[in-house]
Amino acid sequence: MLTNVRRKYLGDTAFYKMLLGVAFPIMVQNGMSNFVNLLDNIMVGQLGTEQMSGVAIVNQLIFIFYLFIFGGVSGVGIFTAQYYGNNDIEGIKHTFRYKLWLGFIITVSIILLLLKWGPTIIGLYLTNSEDGENLEATLNYGIGYLSIILFMLPLVYITQVYCSTLRECGETKVPMIAGVSAVLSNLVLDYLLIFGKFGLPALGVKGAALATCIARLIELSIVLIWCNMHKNTHTYLKGLYTTIKIPSKLVGKYFITGIPLLLNEGLWSVGIAMLNQAYSVRGLNVVAGMNIATTINNLFNIFFVAMGDAVAIIIGQHLGAGDMKKAKEDDTKIIAFAVMSTICIGAIMFCLSGVFPKFYTGVNDMARLVAMHFIMVQAIAMPKDAFLHTSYFTIRAGGKTIITFLFDSVFILLVSVPLANALVHFTNLGPATIFAMVHAADLLKCTLGFILVKKGVWMRNIVA
Repeated sequence: MLTNVRRKYLGDTAFYKMLLGVAFPIMVQNGMSNFVNLLDNIMVGQLGTEQMSGVAIVNQLIFIFYLFIFGGVSGVGIFTAQYYGNNDIEGIKHTFRYKLWLGFIITVSIILLLLKWGPTIIGLYLTNSEDGENLEATLNYGIGYLSIILFMLPLVYITQVYCSTLRECGETKVPMIAGVSAVLSNLVLDYLLIFGKFGLPALGVKGAALATCIARLIELSIVLIWCNMHKNTHTYLKGLYTTIKIPSKLVGKYFITGIPLLLNEGLWSVGIAMLNQAYSVRGLNVVAGMNIATTINNLFNIFFVAMGDAVAIIIGQHLGAGDMKKAKEDDTKIIAFAVMSTICIGAIMFCLSGVFPKFYTGVNDMARLVAMHFIMVQAIAMPKDAFLHTSYFTIRAGGKTIITFLFDSVFILLVSVPLANALVHFTNLGPATIFAMVHAADLLKCTLGFILVKKGVWMRNIVA
């Protein structure tokens, strides 16, 4: 009995070597990115609660763009991974061109939306309370940051088109190197431009935005140069722009499979923004505390995020090759590895929950206390989040994107957001207690995810 359980949930040395070979570069890239985001956050936090809150609100809006782009490229990326497993070079090129068109439409649409309604949306997060903070100043800092950060969006879009294709074809090191170079550049530029070092002007939050734009330009340049130099060894990179047309029957196929995933990622990010807006009703200290806690949580959750990417790549390639038995066995082991590992990682995060907020010297004591409580909740919830994340990518790997749409974004919009708003407006519960109760509601989703993964509804070859 024990041997069968061990064989089902634990892999051998070769399995973990293969898994970490795919996931480790992604972990390094995400880890470096989130670590620098933490330092960036701390530097902006030294300017004051209003400055950090203004930047945090805008970054919440930019987060929606990131996930729309991620959803767009990931939807068709299901085909890319299976095309690669099936050695279909032309198929990979078609998916690349589809990503270019879709990403362009998303980027232009969101830029126009934020140019017209950005200040109004920022204002929704600013509620009068007893915090004593300056809401008008927070709004102005947010608008100033947004006016520059919009230039970053086209750079991110093109980078994601290339990097997602490279990852889906098994090349995870190049996106890692480009990403690490970008975040290190961002760190240095933040220090120089926020505080005005070495004779440069002290630009404050605008300096943070400018630094991010320059860093993203560096990242894109590295990716484009590498791809241009390695066309002979990665033949799917040859002739990408000989045409920008895609066969109409494939456009329809990609759209039908990918649009639920695009909508899911986009609406899920909108749901997160709505959740944070609900929490913000309790005051600017909650906005600042949530920003601190989210930054710390992102640093600690790089492991299970990378496991989700590994599921998309490894399981997608197994499915494309038609090896359903191997896909199911490896998927079970990856999910088990993610959950068991995050129990330990979450325990470490919980023990350090009171340490990280102390680095935010420009933020008041109440905001730091709120941040500590949020971090404790996130640490306890981490194994649950790991299971949900890897289950989501499992279901997605077989093209069951309508199920993932219902599983993810519909749940947050119809359950999590109404629950948070009801608790915020009709109870006197503290913000961390409300945050914990919203997390607890995800246990319903865990049950559904377990059933769907176990039944194997995701085991499909969609490119044969």
